[in-house]
This record gives sequence, C-alpha cells and structure tokens, in this order.
Amino acid sequence: MEKIVKQAAHVTKKYQVALIPVVAVGIVLLAILAFSLYQNYVLSMTNQRIQKNLASVQSQLKDLKSQDQYKINQDLKDRIKHIEDTYGTSLSLYQKILDLRAQKVNVTDLETTFAASLEFLSKQNYASAAADLTTLAGDITSAQNKLVAATVANLPANIPQSNAAPAAGTLSQQSVTTDTGTFSLSIIAADLNSTKVIVDTASDSDCSNNCPVLPLGSYVSRSGAYAGINGTFFCPTEYPQCAGKTNSFDTLLMNKNKVYFNSANNVYSTVPLVYTNGGEFGVRTSENWGRTTGVDSVIAMQPLLVSGGGIVYGDSSDTKFTNKGTRDFIANKGSTVYIGVIYGANMTDAAHVLHTLGMDNALNLDEGGSTAMMYNGSYIAGPGRNIPNAVLFVRK
Repeated sequence: MEKIVKQAAHVTKKYQVALIPVVAVGIVLLAILAFSLYQNYVLSMTNQRIQKNLASVQSQLKDLKSQDQYKINQDLKDRIKHIEDTYGTSLSLYQKILDLRAQKVNVTDLETTFAASLEFLSKQNYASAAADLTTLAGDITSAQNKLVAATVANLPANIPQSNAAPAAGTLSQQSVTTDTGTFSLSIIAADLNSTKVIVDTASDSDCSNNCPVLPLGSYVSRSGAYAGINGTFFCPTEYPQCAGKTNSFDTLLMNKNKVYFNSANNVYSTVPLVYTNGGEFGVRTSENWGRTTGVDSVIAMQPLLVSGGGIVYGDSSDTKFTNKGTRDFIANKGSTVYIGVIYGANMTDAAHVLHTLGMDNALNLDEGGSTAMMYNGSYIAGPGRNIPNAVLFVRK
C-alpha cells in the first residue's frame, strides 16, 4: 500500500511539472487577450473623443462665422475689393487725362471730375465715386474724339483717298478705306537702299529710373535725320505708377552706337522686334535674336500687326489697344520702309489699314501723348511728351 501511495505521488509530481509550461502559456495568452481587449477599448474611446472634438471644432467654427469679428473681416474684404476696383479704374482714367494734357488738350474739367471722384473714394462712398468715374470715362472719350477730329481737320484739305502705299522718298497724307472703316494717316516712305534706319536713345546704356528723355526734334537734329518717329512704350514721369522707374523702357533695342538695351531681361521674351540691315527689313522675337551688332537697327515693341503680308494681331481686352486714338507704326513692303501715324483708330483698325496698304510687316510703336513724327525739319504729328528713344531715317 505504501508503495502504491509513493508511486501515485511520484506520478502527480511528474504531471505537475509537466503542467507548468502549459499554465504559463495560458497565463501569457490570457494577458495578451486582456491587453488586446484593452487596446480596442482605448482605441474606441480615442476615436469617440476625436469625433467629439471634431464636432466641437466644427461647432466653434460655425459660431465664429456668426460672430461680429468674422462679419467685420468680410466687410473689410468687400471694402478692399471696392477700393481695388475703383483705384484701378481711377488710375487708368488718370493716365488718359495725362495723355490728353500732353497733346495740349485743356483737361481742367476732366481733372475737376476726377478730383470729385477721389473725394468720394476717400469717404468710402463707392457708389458716388463709381458714378463720377463713369461720367469721367464718357467725357474722356468725347475729348479723345474731338482731338482726333481736330487733328484730321488740320490735315491738308481734301486729302486723297488711296489704298496704295506711297512711293519711296515721299510724305503722304491720305485716307484708306478698309473693312473696319475709313481712316486718315500721315505716312513717310523710304528706300532702304538710299536710307539708313537707326534708333537713337537719350541714355548711353541701360537705365531703370530717372532716365533721360528728349523731344523728337533733338534726336532728328543731332543725328542728321530727315524723318523720325517716337519709339517704344515707356513709363512717363507723370504716371503715378511709374514712381521708381520714371522714363524707363523694358523692351530690347540696339541704338545707333551698337549698344543693346534691356538685353538681360529679354532673354526669354517673345516680344516681337524689327531690324534693318542695308536693304533688308526683318521680323524676329527678342528671345531668338542673337544680339548681333552687324545690323543697322533693332527695336522691339508690341503688338506685331502684320507679318508675312497677313494680319497677325488678335483682339485684346486692354483699353489701351481698344480705344480710338493715334496709332504709330514702322512697317515695310519689300525694301521700302515706312513710318506713320493713323488717326482715330484702335489697334485692330491699324492692322487693317496697314494690311490694306499691302505691308509685308508692321509693328506698333508708342502712341497717345507720346506721338510725334517729323519730316524735313517739321512736325507732322506731335511733338507730344519727351521720349527716351526714337526711330530715324538718315540718308546714306
């Protein structure tokens, strides 16, 4: 009996030892399960807390938008928009007033209306300011039309109607009939085999502010030219937005001394240019021009009106292009080069006039208050304001 009891105890002890790993594994599994359950619980609670916080933030945002400060900010944005719109319109109209003044037009009444609109703007009375600016725009258009009529009236009486370009070596004042209307123009023609085209500049090199300017007559006389016309767009001293860059211009140009202007900022420019070299007149873009000095002249401007005998100018929303006024140009037909002024035309009209005249290529030049053209020592148009550069005809 005693032997049996000892054997039973031995077996029990043996199985107890064998069960230890099993129990240990079970405890570990229970711990893992408990931890997993706890993690799920924590994640669930975290998710609920996130959702709750998100809902709270959304509620706070909704409340914020209904608070006075938000409404104040919205009102401020609206006021800024009104200011931007009216300021932009005011600036554009003021430039037109300055251009009329440069053309010797009495702009006293226009300036009075403009001052009244600024007074309304200073008091944040946008409706009255807008009404004054609308009136001012109409008055400016009327003044521009009167200027065109007066300019045309000063042309020789009964100028001929002709859709043919004039012969080389002559000044012609004629009317041209196109599919957009009939327009008067003054145009000077020169044979490139007997005339050299050059570009003269008031500055000797690049200039970004307070740049020198001269009247067209000074360029003509100092270069011994028999004809000339104003050149590129530039930033006149009297324009408010030209502060810090007065009388500067941005486009590519090579003057008569073979000095290139604005080359660095026209490396990737698609602004078109025309060049002359002996009897050749060509068109390129600024970025594709190699900056050679082996030509007579280079001047870049925009827009290009005619190229390869066809109109290449498209419509524009820029009022500088869509308004009626003087349009100045340089063009060619074969080896004959032309400079001229078209009266009472927008840019589309100018393109059609030059196409009707049979030009191979034609490039727009600056216009408005900068318009000036001379022939044999006399102003045919202008003189307008002083300018930073000019295109000149010099006999070879």
